[in-house]
Amino acid sequence: MARLPALPKRYHSASVWALYGLGLVPAAYAFYLGATGQLPGNPVKEFEHLLGIWALRFLVATLAITPIRDLFGVNWLRYRRALGLLAFYYVVMHFLAYMLLDQRLNFPSILADIARRPFITIGMAALVMLIPLAATSNSWSIRRLGPRWNKLHRLAYVIAAAGALHFSMSVKVVGPEQMLYLGLVAALLVWRLVRKPYLKRKRQAAGAPGRPAPGNA
Repeated sequence: MARLPALPKRYHSASVWALYGLGLVPAAYAFYLGATGQLPGNPVKEFEHLLGIWALRFLVATLAITPIRDLFGVNWLRYRRALGLLAFYYVVMHFLAYMLLDQRLNFPSILADIARRPFITIGMAALVMLIPLAATSNSWSIRRLGPRWNKLHRLAYVIAAAGALHFSMSVKVVGPEQMLYLGLVAALLVWRLVRKPYLKRKRQAAGAPGRPAPGNA
């Protein structure tokens, strides 16, 4: 079968920018709902929640790129940087909504929350850890840091775990939605542990003697 021609680089670039555009739609829609009084219950808390849950979704999507490639052969690596940055943008918006709309820049109250409420402490720690990852999400940093870049960006797993804990601890009762994200992050962490042995066995099976080469069966 003839191989399909590779898509031009400009297509890949356009698709990445399209992902940024689509990724910011939920934030714009949440802002619209808040501005028009359509958010239920406490609109400020609901706005914060929407931004926070999308941050967690983008974090999970970022970390899912590698297992999807390993298990299914679907290579979406070109979108990983955009997904990670979208997660960072949503975390920042989530924190700004808390600071500006919820606490109204009452810094003593904000500092007291960070110190005394564990889920806010965890969320703040996740934001702090995300900053160096976002700052080094560029080709120059990859070249400059070399192998250290990969070590630094492994923090994404810690951040995702912190985000899932932050979300679960922010509610009085842990329900199916919280369990879903805790389970997804746990699965991603387990995959990180078993990935190397899995790929090693996969390579060994592919190169096992006695198997006919493709086309020679």
